[in-house]
Amino acid sequence: MTATTSARPTPDRGGAPAVRGSATAVLKAEARLFLREPAALFWILVFPTALLCVLGAIPSFREPSPDLGGLRVVDLYVPIALLLSLITAGVQSMPPVLTGYRERGILRRMSTTPLRPAALVGAQVALHGAAVLVSALLALAVGRIVFGVALPGHVPGYLTAFVLAALATLALGGTVSAVSRTTKITQAVGSAVFFPAMFTSGVWLPVSAMPEALQRIVHLTPLGAASRALDQAAAGGWPDLTLLGIMALWAVLLTAAARRWFTWE
Repeated sequence: MTATTSARPTPDRGGAPAVRGSATAVLKAEARLFLREPAALFWILVFPTALLCVLGAIPSFREPSPDLGGLRVVDLYVPIALLLSLITAGVQSMPPVLTGYRERGILRRMSTTPLRPAALVGAQVALHGAAVLVSALLALAVGRIVFGVALPGHVPGYLTAFVLAALATLALGGTVSAVSRTTKITQAVGSAVFFPAMFTSGVWLPVSAMPEALQRIVHLTPLGAASRALDQAAAGGWPDLTLLGIMALWAVLLTAAARRWFTWE
């Protein structure tokens, strides 16, 4: 990765001055590498929708349930598919990449060049965020076309909840990478976080079907709050501000933790 000689340098803290366009060059290079990882692409892009299709193929899951307020199980699993994609990207896919770059000394070497390490981290966040967005659109489309799931009734509220959930989850992944010194440790920590995150997002059991006492606890987690907020927006209302505040608070706290503990070498 090289910068054009005609680019004007701009000041940066420490090392060589940053070069305009260097972040774009890093993003393009990382995009090429990301597209060469079929396993990561499958689990982020395909698996959530595939799980939705498997559950939707169960006849009883396509029948309205009085216990779910007249909704069907498949209706509830569309937003859960979105959150599953977020968890996979933020907790399972991105952290090992960042830790691997640090473990191999790539971030340390980049700190002495115009291609700043922060550009690489930003590229990973952008690429995984874009993959999650594609996965979300795919799940919404399949849910609507194949199973007749209604599109979100309150689109601005749905987007707000989804963006806050994405920020919190990607920040969680950054924190996992920050506290893990090696790739193996990152994978172990990521797995330890992954399964509770799946539970709180409703993968094992939709949050709205949990006992009320458990729901109150789960709603204090970023993905539990996201699940409930998405359900509210899907039903046509603006998500509860408390739920949005919980997600925003988690995003801020986890971002601060990742910045505090993340090291370039």
